[in-house]
Amino acid sequence: MWTFLRSQAASLIASGVDYLVTIFAVEVAGLWYVAATVLGTICGGITHFSIGRTWVFQAAHKNIPTQATKYFLVWNGSLLLNASGVFLLTHYLGLNYIFSKVTVSLLVGFFYNFILQKRYVFN
Repeated sequence: MWTFLRSQAASLIASGVDYLVTIFAVEVAGLWYVAATVLGTICGGITHFSIGRTWVFQAAHKNIPTQATKYFLVWNGSLLLNASGVFLLTHYLGLNYIFSKVTVSLLVGFFYNFILQKRYVFN
């Protein structure tokens, strides 16, 4: 249970980085919301990997290139799910990109990221 709670805390921090970068990229830099979602996801992913290996799963003693490779594979799936989900909800349902991003990231975080990181990346 503590691992799950730490994982959620790490996800909140990484999501904060992700959302700030995404919103800044759209609202200030004028990027397309899907491109901004990808950029935000990259920044959030780097943040989450760092926190995940050291604090959440306490796996800093393990081989970082192996973990990074596994994380990158899982993260690519997450990136694809997030970007396509945000596009579908925003483009086809007419939802605000921020609401779409929050909705999709919660679903991907609970049902994809946590499970694969615990069982595959940081085991």
